[in-house]
Amino acid sequence: MARRWKALVAVLSPYGIGFLVLAGLSASGISETLNLLLYDVSLNLRAAPSGRSTPVRLIGIDEADIRRYGWPLDDHLLSQAVQRLSRDGALAIGIDLYRDRGMGPGAEELRQELRRNPKVVAIFNAAEAIPAPPTTPARQQAFNDLVVDGDGVLRRDLVHVDGQPENSLALPLRLLEVAQGHAKLRQRFNKEPLRQQWLQASSGGYSQVDASGRQRMLAFHQPGSFPLWSLTQLLNGQIPPAQIKGSLVLIGSTAASLRDSFNTPFTRFSSAASLATMPGVEVHGHRLAALVDLEAGGKFQMEALPSWAEGLLLLLAIGAGIAIGEAAQALRRSGWLLLIGEIVLLGLGFGLLLNGYWLAVSLPAASLAVLTAAGWLRRGAASQLQRRQIERLLGQTTSPEVAAELWKQRETLLEEGRFPGRQLAVTILFADIVGFSKVSERLPPTDTLQWVNRGMELFVPLIHRHGGMVNKFTGDGFLAVFGVPVAQDPRQTATNAIATGQALQGAVAELKKELLAEQRPILRLRVGIHSGEVITGSMGSSERMEYAVIGDVVNVSARLESLEKERMDSDCRVLVSETTLELVEAKDWPLNNWGDFPLKGRDQTVNVYELIANDNQSC
Repeated sequence: MARRWKALVAVLSPYGIGFLVLAGLSASGISETLNLLLYDVSLNLRAAPSGRSTPVRLIGIDEADIRRYGWPLDDHLLSQAVQRLSRDGALAIGIDLYRDRGMGPGAEELRQELRRNPKVVAIFNAAEAIPAPPTTPARQQAFNDLVVDGDGVLRRDLVHVDGQPENSLALPLRLLEVAQGHAKLRQRFNKEPLRQQWLQASSGGYSQVDASGRQRMLAFHQPGSFPLWSLTQLLNGQIPPAQIKGSLVLIGSTAASLRDSFNTPFTRFSSAASLATMPGVEVHGHRLAALVDLEAGGKFQMEALPSWAEGLLLLLAIGAGIAIGEAAQALRRSGWLLLIGEIVLLGLGFGLLLNGYWLAVSLPAASLAVLTAAGWLRRGAASQLQRRQIERLLGQTTSPEVAAELWKQRETLLEEGRFPGRQLAVTILFADIVGFSKVSERLPPTDTLQWVNRGMELFVPLIHRHGGMVNKFTGDGFLAVFGVPVAQDPRQTATNAIATGQALQGAVAELKKELLAEQRPILRLRVGIHSGEVITGSMGSSERMEYAVIGDVVNVSARLESLEKERMDSDCRVLVSETTLELVEAKDWPLNNWGDFPLKGRDQTVNVYELIANDNQSC
């Protein structure tokens, strides 16, 4: 159970870390910042209508006006401006200048103009508690408050706030209603389709924005495209009346020194100094033009899709990230799939923006990348675990060094989870316990198994130490192979096999002393060693598979082991074929030539040598 929990933790930990990273991105506002950046880029690339096609006109108080008339302006000048615009046929006139206190000798004149001229709208600011000019009728008052995002950029438009007093109407909406003499547009705000299109806290790319009131994404026209004249031009009669007739006019400051300007989505991408920030009077012009379009039957130029749309896209991105990280076996292929997925997500978000729909894609894009990386991390951890498991499992049948080499060459050695057939030059060591049947008759099964394992616990490490692999256990013996699973020098593998036989003799001698002291049966071995070529590879089915070694070499080594069983001059008899000795320096080994022997199943005889045991040998 504990092992299962460890495996489960190993699988879930990378994804747990991934989800924590994503939660941090969302909570930190980084994902919203990226969404806003994408929004700004799209707005700069998207074709916007010109302000010249709208009835909105701007009278800007520029630096030249300030030098000419001084600052603050005398209210007499504003009164004259309003009167001229009224005579030229303006439908509504908005004064985007605070006049809660009269300015100059003309203060009373302006207040009288506000009382008698129903076309004029004066502003107040709710957030800063700046009131409208005294005695201004409620139906001619409007707030000019703007909503700015956390990064200081103006993207949203506070169109209306329900449940407020009659004087509390947004400046653009008030101007539209004054011009048309009715409030039909306002009455549509709570009806379909507009009712579902107002911003919510998590609409579009926002995470948790303050969406109080009725807000929408500000539908910008081309920056700087609204007809604009200076106050001097207006007062000097330099504006053709035809340009004013039937229009909605805003009067406000455009002089940089007055600092009535705002950062917009166009700010960071504009190379023109005049577009670096947008004067407040022009911002209200964009707001007003958008309402004119909406009232005429148009729709929001930019609709922020609801949060459930992002949630659905997020789920798809999470699933895709896990699938890419887990399913694609090759890391390069997985990387390409991730890149394609990111391009698709960004292309989707950008394409929707260019068509007037804002859908958050930064968190889904981050989820795709982070969870793909989590899959890579999990697979990497699993691969390391698998490597240790393979080395441990193969380490029971081969040396750790060979197991490590096999892992390095796994891409070329393995095909569809199998070792394909390969022809290798090997040396086989076949061993069998002498008198096993008699011992097993005298001992209980558990004691018999313990007795055999006493020997195997000594023999197997010796084989591994000399670079061999225990290919199989035969119940009372074992088959060891030298020279697999990767190709090795036949001379070295033959030398290692004979050295293993010599070490086995020493191990049997040491074990004999222990068993005699415990009054247990002694364990004796017969060993046959032969060299040649074999076919190696995976044999079996998906339910059971083993590494098979097939060839005449195996049969010869087995026949050598069983040759003249009763002829034993030591407790560990090791017979070596002449074929194996031809691969080594025979003079290095104490040998006794038995001569040529016919072996069962073979037409040719085999010249056999016995490796002379030394009672003083140690393993």
